[in-house]
Order: sequence, then C-alpha cells, then structure tokens
Amino acid sequence: MPTESLIVAVAQTSAEPGDVSTNAASAVALVHGAADLGARLLMFPQLSLVGYDLALFADPSSWVTENDPRLDVVRQAVQERELTAVVGAAYRRPDGTAWIASLVMRPGGGIHVHGKRNLHGVERDLFQPAGRGPLLDVDGWRVALALCLDAGMPGHAEDAARDGAEVYAGSALYTREEARRMDIHFAARAMDHRMYAVVANHAGTGPGWESCGGSGVWHPDGTRLTQAGTGPDLLTTVLSRGELQALRDRDALAGHPRGAAQGRGGVAVVDQRG
Repeated sequence: MPTESLIVAVAQTSAEPGDVSTNAASAVALVHGAADLGARLLMFPQLSLVGYDLALFADPSSWVTENDPRLDVVRQAVQERELTAVVGAAYRRPDGTAWIASLVMRPGGGIHVHGKRNLHGVERDLFQPAGRGPLLDVDGWRVALALCLDAGMPGHAEDAARDGAEVYAGSALYTREEARRMDIHFAARAMDHRMYAVVANHAGTGPGWESCGGSGVWHPDGTRLTQAGTGPDLLTTVLSRGELQALRDRDALAGHPRGAAQGRGGVAVVDQRG
C-alpha cells in the first residue's frame, strides 16, 4: 500500500573526475547518511560517478556497464539500508548503445538503467538519446526520473504526469548562470502537474563551469521546500500524499484533473524489488 509520507534525500556532490571507484565509495557514505535520516529515495547529480567533463569519455574506464563490479559497494549499501539510490553514470548498454544514465539501485539488489532523452551540444556526439522509461515505485509512490535538460522540456514532465507520476526527480548540472532557470524549471513542473519536484545538482566546478548548487525539493503548489547552498550537502524532505491529493482534488473540481486522471496511467512501473 502507498505510504502517506515519503522522505526523499538529495546529495549535492562534487565528483573525483573519471574515478568511478572513488565516487562509488563516496556514494556509499551518503547512502548510509541518508538512511540514518529516514530517507527512502536518494538522488545524486547527473554523471555523479565521474563528473561532468565530456573529455573523460575517451577513457573506457570512465564508462560503466551491466554488472560493473565497481558498483557493487553501492548495491550492497542500498540492500543493507533498504532504500533506493539513483546515481549518475556514462553507461554502455549490452548492445553498445551509449547513454547518459541514471542507475537506479534497488533494495532487492536489482539495477534499473534510465537514459537521458534530451541531449545537447557535444553530448550528441558521444551518446544516444533514450526513449521513454517506466516510473519507479518507492513505497507506493510513483517516481519519474529526469536528467538535466529533460526537465527543461515541458513535454517530458507532461508525459510523466500522464503516466501517473507523483514525484518528478531530476539529476542535473545547472551552472551559476542558470540558478533562476533551475528554479523555474522545477517549480513549473511541480505546479503545472501537481507533482513534487526534486533535483540533485552538482557542487563545485568543472571544465568551463561553476555549479549554482541549490539542490532541493518543490511542493506541488510550486513553493520551494528545501534548498542547498553551493557546496557539498545532503538534504532530506518529507513529501505528504495528503497535501498532494488535496491539490489534485481541488483542480479536478475546477475541471482540470491532474496526473493519471488526464491521461493513460497504468504504465509500466519498476517495483521496489526490481
């Protein structure tokens, strides 16, 4: 049965460039920290296992693959602490397709791979766009994943809402110049579709960029609930199903149903065990 509340954690991290093993070990510490705070879902930034530097991907060691042993420490921590963690990687699928990916580590030991749909710039030379992925089930809450520019495309969140998403969870890199853009993107996605919106942004700097930080959560009415500074951080937020449903019920009475009521609903969902 769906739970009334869900505690979500966002990890605002700065990666060791190209070092998957070191960044995986750092992720383990944050899994334990988030679990100690009661979190059931933990989000990391885009490409959190390597950092956002597209020049790194000339080195095969910067990529991860199916059953990559360097991920085992994170998988084991997630199983031990019984939460879902979403880490970012450059992922080579078994058929050779290259994705900017969110790797969803599940309490049952499985890993679900979710790819970025909307690539930009040099990303298009290195990666292929992914199709529409399934929602995640976290304690009965339906969670849609987004990777950076995905959240900047209104249709991406609209698809998620029509599929029945209650949480729109992003892994991103927004730079110092894009702080307002990030706030508008996630506030709008939350308010327009009556979903909670979540983003884990990078901390620190990389080649040609400085992050604006600001990871956090937006209420389905568009209000900011939590906001990190610019440095490394781990924040938790309690999401309320009652508050979400009250807004959706009000919209339905006004003739504007939100969420699955507007569309298909009932799409594929990756369950807690997967």
